[in-house]
Amino acid sequence: MSVSRAHYEELLRARVFEREAFSRALTNRQRRSPQGSDGNLLLVASDHTARGKITLGSNPVAMADRYTLLDNLTRVLASPDVDGVLGSADVLEELAWLGALENKLAIGTMNRGGIIGASWELDDRLTSYDVDHVESMGLDGGKTLLRIDYSDPAVARTLETVASLTTQLADRKLLSMIEPLPYIKDAEGKASLNPSDDALITVVAIASGIGSSSAYTWLKVPASDRMQEVAGATTLPILMLGGDPSAGVDPIFEKWEKGMTEPNVRGLLAGRTLLYPPDGDIEAATSRAAQIVRPPN
Repeated sequence: MSVSRAHYEELLRARVFEREAFSRALTNRQRRSPQGSDGNLLLVASDHTARGKITLGSNPVAMADRYTLLDNLTRVLASPDVDGVLGSADVLEELAWLGALENKLAIGTMNRGGIIGASWELDDRLTSYDVDHVESMGLDGGKTLLRIDYSDPAVARTLETVASLTTQLADRKLLSMIEPLPYIKDAEGKASLNPSDDALITVVAIASGIGSSSAYTWLKVPASDRMQEVAGATTLPILMLGGDPSAGVDPIFEKWEKGMTEPNVRGLLAGRTLLYPPDGDIEAATSRAAQIVRPPN
């Protein structure tokens, strides 16, 4: 499945003249059980643009073109081995309108206020879905980003927000997908990902204790060379993310394959590796990821 230019132009027209069609398509879509039959999941992530993440490698606007993004997403979701998608309201509604979310999980991203590069980046406030709309729009859960830096007092507000959202989602028996990441700030105050495995293990432990119930919580974490220790810091189900594939995808896939040997690592929540593979072969990248999540007999 792909999106023709004519169909995309119909979507643009519907944005003006048939506004209710988008939310109707999302709420009326055919749904499925969240964990499936085997408890493993392959989800595609597409919430980057909502916080201004549109770069890829050396191209500062690689992910900005919405037609290309929707076309790539529908191609990934066309695979029966892909269980669903994570996205902001605009992306999920457009995919539903295009018919790409039938019998797929839809996870709504929630706190996108930490715009990449902003001075307030780690004060990551609720700017996309709230819990009420995750429920009323027929979504299967909500995702929060939890970036922890010990020098920024704004992180305390983000911790409190993620805890509250996790509790509210659990109260409604909806999936809470938390993405805990260790961050550090340089001398100029710019925040960046801390590559330390020890730091990753620490934030996984912290995220495990977030909220008044962990019954519906899954974690989204980077694949690590020390995945046994990372996964060993929690009993919660884990989905591994990838990262920027510009330098090549083989190291990412190798880490995924190794990580899947841990008993509470239940699959992948991958974005750019599937949507923008360096060779452009989206179907091959998706098939390769699917075989890692559900190896052929």
